[in-house]
Amino acid sequence: MAALTVRLPDEKHKRLKAMARSRGTPLNRLIDEMTTLMLAEFDAETRFRLRAERGSGKAARGLALLEKAAG
Repeated sequence: MAALTVRLPDEKHKRLKAMARSRGTPLNRLIDEMTTLMLAEFDAETRFRLRAERGSGKAARGLALLEKAAG
């Protein structure tokens, strides 16, 4: 596990500590959970963009397949 030093404005740090306390979790765990969510969102967006690029210019083929599937 790596250690990371992050500089935050005092007010933001205070609010994050209050948020962690209200959830009954340590600040480190709260930040770990938040970064996990952000990375999952980034990964999903990256996969979506790659799939969109692969389908670029193939709208007519996709519509034809949908029409065929609909019968």
